[in-house]
Amino acid sequence: MARKKGDLGERHKKILEIIEHYQTEIGYPPSIREIGKQADISSTSVVNYYLNQLEEWDYIQRDRKISRGVRLTKPAKKAIDDLMSVPMLGMIGASELIPNPSSDFANYDPESSIEVARSLLPERERSSQLFALQVDGDSMIDAMVNDGDIVIMKTVQDASDGDMVAVRLTDTDETTLKFFYRENGSVRLQPANPAFEPITLQDASSLIIQGKVVLVIRKVGGRPV
Repeated sequence: MARKKGDLGERHKKILEIIEHYQTEIGYPPSIREIGKQADISSTSVVNYYLNQLEEWDYIQRDRKISRGVRLTKPAKKAIDDLMSVPMLGMIGASELIPNPSSDFANYDPESSIEVARSLLPERERSSQLFALQVDGDSMIDAMVNDGDIVIMKTVQDASDGDMVAVRLTDTDETTLKFFYRENGSVRLQPANPAFEPITLQDASSLIIQGKVVLVIRKVGGRPV
């Protein structure tokens, strides 16, 4: 589970804590009105809005046929503590090699980040230096990376064949997201879309590998999830 930092706000956390308190201390889940009262939310529709988000993000399960049909999918503290913040550094083109706009890797506020569940990351990557980029283009759609998705990147200086990497060419200041392959001294940047041709670099001395993809956060319904 992943979302932009701030989407899981104080009210989301408070509601999770309220539900946990009712389940463990009182013995049954709270009603919508009880959640609203405890969370200082006067509108039941606003409470439902937050509950719908928590359900979408798999923090809770709901049975709308009964008045107290809400329960946690995991303890509230564990769910909240499982989140880690990953800095959002900008955008990465996923098309042909394109000029690197001045805004790329710098078009987000320095405080911008997304929250990612540690449990979604391979255990060996949880302590890695990670950053996030938003994908611009559709050359990687057959690898389930679509325009608008967010890729979580591990900072690396080298790559193995088959790694999906963000690369930059220093001589032309162009960037792209592609699969990486070495072939007889050259480098092939392979798209995952038959509409795009591979990019072959005979001289890879100007190629800088900026990071390797370790997680894809897919954009659903206009927002990353």
